[in-house]
Amino acid sequence: MSDAELHARFRPLFDEIAAGAVERELHRRLPEKEIAALRDAGFGALRVPADRGGSGVTLRQLFALLVELAAADSNIPQALRTHLAFAELWQADPDDAVLRGRLEQIASGRLVGNAISERGGVVRDSSTTVLRRDGDRLLLDGEKFYCTGTLYADLVDVVALDPDGNRVTVLVETTAPGVERIDDWRGFGQKLTASGTTRFTGVEVDPAQVRPAPVDRHVPVRQAFLQLVQLAALAGIARRAADDVAAYVRDRKRNWPYGNADLPKDDPLVQQVVGKVDAVAFTVAPTVDAAAASLDRALTEPEHADTAELDVYRAQSTVPQLVLDATSDLFEVGGASTVDVDRALNGTVPVLSLSSGVSG
Repeated sequence: MSDAELHARFRPLFDEIAAGAVERELHRRLPEKEIAALRDAGFGALRVPADRGGSGVTLRQLFALLVELAAADSNIPQALRTHLAFAELWQADPDDAVLRGRLEQIASGRLVGNAISERGGVVRDSSTTVLRRDGDRLLLDGEKFYCTGTLYADLVDVVALDPDGNRVTVLVETTAPGVERIDDWRGFGQKLTASGTTRFTGVEVDPAQVRPAPVDRHVPVRQAFLQLVQLAALAGIARRAADDVAAYVRDRKRNWPYGNADLPKDDPLVQQVVGKVDAVAFTVAPTVDAAAASLDRALTEPEHADTAELDVYRAQSTVPQLVLDATSDLFEVGGASTVDVDRALNGTVPVLSLSSGVSG
């Protein structure tokens, strides 16, 4: 699919999403309608090969769209992050019938969430979420937190221990009896990513959907992929911040007591801040694009995988601090009097804090 076709399909949607982003943030309205519109437009199946019902776009195309989507609403790429990772993981082995079936569900428009993390005290690679046998049935019990995106999902991939104590993943329907999804995230930022609790109480599980938990997280360079979604979100935040602060300054009539011009837009100190934010946005988007192109190459040239992963972490070493500094500087222009300035920083800091995480 060409870039022009992708833009024609998604840019009108992105514009609609952007138009309501501030209102959603102010009133904590989850973007359920917006994510449903993206799902119906095939966003979740972008990376599924065309001969398997998807669009077959490159990683470079996907990440370019994620930057644009994050500029519209940075909550949404974060909410879809693990879904996109599963779309990659499940196409890694075309001969696996179970994975083929899962990919077909993604191609049909279904979204996948995650239930990996648990509140405090759980030893790495352990879990208090367990599978148990009840006669000839297999039941799932436990509670997960930080289940980013699962409120929007049709399916959830759960990390648990099987009856023999082995670490496994279990795919279940989010509407199955015994599944409870709770929007109880109260942390700073990412208010609308649905990063709260998912509870499982005697949920009946299809044994075919129980799989050994992946040991190799680089399938293909999975950790780098997850990381790059975060960096794309930051690049989008930077672009939105640059556009918003320019519009704010352009329309502002009231100057500061010690301003250097009659209007803020003519003040060289204000122009310096606006220019810096725009320069950061100009810089970080191509960095994300270059890392995505490197990951694309790794898919066809396995010997390039280590270099591709390194390229993502090169971006990780520069992009977050650039965006944090730029969005922090916005307060020099708008103080606390503009919602969009606050929204930019509110979106940046949580993404920065999660930029090395896997489960969110």
